[in-house]
Amino acid sequence: MTDTKSPLRIDIVSDVMCPWCIIGYRQLATALEASNVDHEIYWHPFELNPNMPPEGQDIGEHLAEKYGTTPEQSAANRAMMTERGKELGFEFNFAEGLRMHNTFNSHQLLHWAQEQDRQNDLKQALFTAHFTHGRDLSADAVLVEIAGEIGLDRDEAKAVLDEQKFANAVRYEQQFWLQQGISGVPAVVFDRQHLVTGAQGVEIYKSILAQLTT
Repeated sequence: MTDTKSPLRIDIVSDVMCPWCIIGYRQLATALEASNVDHEIYWHPFELNPNMPPEGQDIGEHLAEKYGTTPEQSAANRAMMTERGKELGFEFNFAEGLRMHNTFNSHQLLHWAQEQDRQNDLKQALFTAHFTHGRDLSADAVLVEIAGEIGLDRDEAKAVLDEQKFANAVRYEQQFWLQQGISGVPAVVFDRQHLVTGAQGVEIYKSILAQLTT
């Protein structure tokens, strides 16, 4: 049982290209607020598409190629995710031409932001940049711009990416979570021992929190 005197540790393995990751997070955040649970969130890297080429891939083509999703299925899924997002205060804008991109440098920037206690802020900004505004998160200049927009130092952010300062750290973390059996995201670990996968919904998260904190 968690010591209620210390914050509940929540580790979330995710990729900013993953729509269910932001839906799951918003569900969890809603449950945390309703439950008034003192907590600390740590984001960890996972690349849905580690071999994605620099130019990225149209999201429809990508889903068809990777999962065999038809255009009709893809449209239905996007409509459902858009509605789920709206219920949680997040705007999905699956505009024509939205592309999937490699996120290795995004994860490096998030590692750097964690050192300044701004990781969650940057993670949310990256989700919004990709899903709401369709910005290219594989472009270093865009990542630096987003970091600056939330008040992080642009020059430091640029140096992190230019010098690939946290490349090894991110690779190590990715490998660690893969070795723990994480093969899909979001994967949420409560109190370092209770794994919950997927976007489970506000009520399920409330139930989990109640079990862990009472």
